[in-house]
Amino acid sequence: MSQSGQAGSAWRLSVAPMMDWTDRHCRYFHRLLSPHIRLYTEMVSIGALEFGDVARHLDFDACEHPLALQLGGSDPAALARGAQLAQRWGYDEVNLNCGCPSPRVQRGAFGACLMEDAKLVADCTIAMRGACDLPVTVKHRIGLGREVSYGVMRDFVGTVALRGGVSVFIVHARNAWLEGLSPKDNREVPPLRYDLVYQLKRDFPELTVVLNGGVGSLEDITAHWPHVDGVMIGRQAYHHPWDLTLWEATLRTDLPDDAALPWACPTREAVEEAMVDYMARQQARGDSWPRIARHMLGLWNGTPGARRWRQVWSDHRLRDWTPHQVWRHAHEARLGRAA
Repeated sequence: MSQSGQAGSAWRLSVAPMMDWTDRHCRYFHRLLSPHIRLYTEMVSIGALEFGDVARHLDFDACEHPLALQLGGSDPAALARGAQLAQRWGYDEVNLNCGCPSPRVQRGAFGACLMEDAKLVADCTIAMRGACDLPVTVKHRIGLGREVSYGVMRDFVGTVALRGGVSVFIVHARNAWLEGLSPKDNREVPPLRYDLVYQLKRDFPELTVVLNGGVGSLEDITAHWPHVDGVMIGRQAYHHPWDLTLWEATLRTDLPDDAALPWACPTREAVEEAMVDYMARQQARGDSWPRIARHMLGLWNGTPGARRWRQVWSDHRLRDWTPHQVWRHAHEARLGRAA
């Protein structure tokens, strides 16, 4: 592989794992907008799988493929069991979180603080790779603390690749400040250093390097692609989901000719209708439709009546209505007609 990004990589374009956001309902919605962009679960702590309801954390709809399970943990044996579950449930990848800076994760001695112990991370990935046939990948920051040092990331990646056998690294192009910043601020305050991610790819041309952090537009994606193997988008995908259709169209132009299958961009109306039918099915199984509808509130952003439409779908006074009843009410509100 050349030192430039590899067109056609399975990791060419993906949506980031986001706590409390990228649950199975969100991913179903995103898949309606893009059939090929790679999707990730929220981070699932290994303790939740060891002692909690496994099905609640791991169930997903078959339409969500390609889909990766992100695990949080630092015990190699437990992570191996998690990797086995990932394969048993039918995921396409299992990813180890080495980038989350939240205090809760730090108390569990995993997430971003794992960057301080590359040998342990390698032990974890060895165990995970031995327990499943899935690609085992790592998502991490460029470093820890306020001082930026490329050598720290280079050595971390080199150890985990050589000793742990990992070939795919997803790099959030910011340091993680483990003290003094909230998780939200850690996504915004530490400076972005895309140049260090580019350098990582130049130094490890044989690895798949995916860039994450601050990517918000199609122009950003295409600007990064020549330098890395893929780009991962976070909050832009959630708040402005219609952009997924634009990214899907661009991704398809980047695929090899024999992989560029026909695709017709859906309409927003069709996507909303499909989500309403989905919510009705989930409601029949005892789920609450407002928990699902929250994920699609950005669907009509930038169009006339979008605010009125969001207000209807966000109105919890309607929670006892059926999704189809709310849909008709929201449609009339968006068009400015009396509901």
